[in-house]
Amino acid sequence: MTIDERLEKLTERHETLTPSVEMLTKDVRDLTAIVKDIALGTARLLNTVEAHEQRISDLEDDHPTHQ
Repeated sequence: MTIDERLEKLTERHETLTPSVEMLTKDVRDLTAIVKDIALGTARLLNTVEAHEQRISDLEDDHPTHQ
């Protein structure tokens, strides 16, 4: 195989792989955005849970029960 044939073959492989790499790159970006949204939602949910726990604790402190 000559150098020109090798270069041609490499060029063909590159052209074949390029769209796949571009699609994968887009998929990774999309998934990254989804993970960031989930992390933000989880953080908000955690803040809500902590606030409710504090309110419950405050209510329990104000009205102790007999056990």
